[in-house]
Amino acid sequence: YSDFDAVLDEHNPLGAGLSSSIFTRDLQESERFLGVDGSDCGIANVNIGTSGAEIGGAFGGEKETGGGRESGSDAWK
Repeated sequence: YSDFDAVLDEHNPLGAGLSSSIFTRDLQESERFLGVDGSDCGIANVNIGTSGAEIGGAFGGEKETGGGRESGSDAWK
């Protein structure tokens, strides 16, 4: 990609929201991707693939691919 904002504009409207990943050498891009204005997936990774699960945390995802959690963001929509 050459335009990080364009990537987010294409990424966030998608119905899938379980996990996401970005590969970058730019520290500011990685911080934006993980921040409040970045990826809106349940799990966001930098420089590693989307594994599908994280040990030690509830795994419910977000949007259409999530099973939901009582205190997840979809609970108050």
